[in-house]
Amino acid sequence: MKKTLLISDIRPGEAVDDVFVVQDKTVSRKKDGGQYLNVRLADRSGSVPGVMWDGVEKYAGAFVPGGFVRVTARAGEYRGSVQLTLEKAEACPPGDLDLSDFMPASPRDRGEMLDELKSLAATVTDPDLLELLDAFFSDPVFTEKFTSAPAAKMMHHAYLGGLLEHSLSVALLAEAAARHYPDLDRDLLVTGAVLHDIGKTTEFTWGASIDYSDPGRLLSHIVLGVQMLDEKIAGIPGFPEGRALLLRHMLISHHGSREFGSPEPGKTVEAVVLNLLDDLDAKVMGIRQFMEAQDPDASWSAFHRTLERHFYLGSREEGE
Repeated sequence: MKKTLLISDIRPGEAVDDVFVVQDKTVSRKKDGGQYLNVRLADRSGSVPGVMWDGVEKYAGAFVPGGFVRVTARAGEYRGSVQLTLEKAEACPPGDLDLSDFMPASPRDRGEMLDELKSLAATVTDPDLLELLDAFFSDPVFTEKFTSAPAAKMMHHAYLGGLLEHSLSVALLAEAAARHYPDLDRDLLVTGAVLHDIGKTTEFTWGASIDYSDPGRLLSHIVLGVQMLDEKIAGIPGFPEGRALLLRHMLISHHGSREFGSPEPGKTVEAVVLNLLDDLDAKVMGIRQFMEAQDPDASWSAFHRTLERHFYLGSREEGE
């Protein structure tokens, strides 16, 4: 079964008959006691809310979060955005579908990004750190997950290959920072940048949609990453404990504060720099993605709730 209509192409007033991934589902009660259904449907181009007012008892079972559903609907507008009014629904087995239709992916070639990151890692001169990086990149199971995993569920790089794209970007920023501040421990900073988010290869699951794994919800990618780091270090005889301690600290502090999930804030210059570069890359990408989703004719974006501001869009037209 092949998709014929992407969510990004749906316009108010159109009839819709196609397959989507179910992201969320909520059954509620109307004032008359009957049920109505709210869902969020997605494909590789984005997501759209849907509501079903009639036939909920008959069709609600077709909407399984993480599963596929074929819907018949009419596109309308609600609070300035497209919303589907759902009429019929039928669950679809994934074996009949091309999963690439449903998951967004990095616009960059993953093989090329991996080669670039490995080339950067190869410039590390500390033999212990170089052996550690090689231990990760020579592990085919890790490499396959690292190149395909997303970097987040929603906020930034939330697509296949997003973790690799983000890690490469942060590592390149780390290399530039080390050139600008020559007193930094370049090898430690670059190694920490390459490895800072490795726990996300286990924190997330991805396929029809991005979600958190049980270990991800229970432990977080920071704890999982430190576990992975220690496992590789254990396989390197004589790895300096001082280096291991500093790397662990960079991983646990890269979110900057306890408020944002780090058990400890950065307490070395390299750890502080890594936190700032990680936050810089995540915010720049998140803002770019938010701006690209706005009305192309508008001068200002909608209100960004997380960053608590509108963004000026007129510069896009000026840039053109």
